[in-house]
Amino acid sequence: MFDRRSFAKTVAATLLSFSLPLSVSAQGKDPSRLRVALLPDENAATLIQNAQPLKEYLQDTLDKDIEIIVTTDYSSMIEAMRFGRIEVAYFGPFSYVLAKSRAPEIEPFAVGVERGSPTYQSVLIATKDGPVNELADVRGESFGFGDQASTSGHLVPRAHLLKAAGLDGETDYNPVHLGTHDAVARAVQTGQIPAGALSKPILDSLIESGTVDGSKIVELDLSDPIPNYPIVMQGDLNEELKDSIRQAFLDMTDDEVLRSFRVEAFAPASDTDYDVLRETAEILNLDIGTL
Repeated sequence: MFDRRSFAKTVAATLLSFSLPLSVSAQGKDPSRLRVALLPDENAATLIQNAQPLKEYLQDTLDKDIEIIVTTDYSSMIEAMRFGRIEVAYFGPFSYVLAKSRAPEIEPFAVGVERGSPTYQSVLIATKDGPVNELADVRGESFGFGDQASTSGHLVPRAHLLKAAGLDGETDYNPVHLGTHDAVARAVQTGQIPAGALSKPILDSLIESGTVDGSKIVELDLSDPIPNYPIVMQGDLNEELKDSIRQAFLDMTDDEVLRSFRVEAFAPASDTDYDVLRETAEILNLDIGTL
């Protein structure tokens, strides 16, 4: 027999397990601790280690306890934002669009600037001296992508293969999802897969750090410019806190802190900046609401 009272207690206990001490007023939430999530596009331990200067900067600037979080994948980060288990998040462009479709109240407020531009590109690469020497050679081969919700690691290069070479991932080649950008680069470098795609800035960083041997891969093509990764916050936060968070990122000048985002500065951002990703999804006949 269904026991409504027991069910209510269970739900309450579950919700309590995700809660933090909050000061809630008509003006919005003002948590004593802010959970800041970073996109899981590389090894989690490395991301958290590199984000320690960011943690210290935000704690000093906002006078809040800061917890840096790296979720297991893009989908879990989207769900964490949707259900209020994180307050601030550094999303990929497409994963932001997905999150916005499920949590309309979230607000993008800053975007990374690289080389003077708030855009970046996806790079399509191949194993040096392998079977793929140009985009047309991808036909009949395996092609490595990152997470399915990744912009530069899946959505944009998949659309680029379709537009530039007429290659459909459903019929013309075998898409292989490897999760992270660095996993794609390493798989192509070793010849585990003959070709793949990832963020151009991430590839440059991996080569510069020695994680990937640039002499063992070749660049096939670059995508059109993509709006850069947005910083997003929950819309139900206190307005004064939201202003403080916004300014903390827009006023960020410390090179060590900015380096963890691979950017030189942050500029203001809005939801309409990412309409190009919604249009790209339409090219691929992707229903954002069902992904």
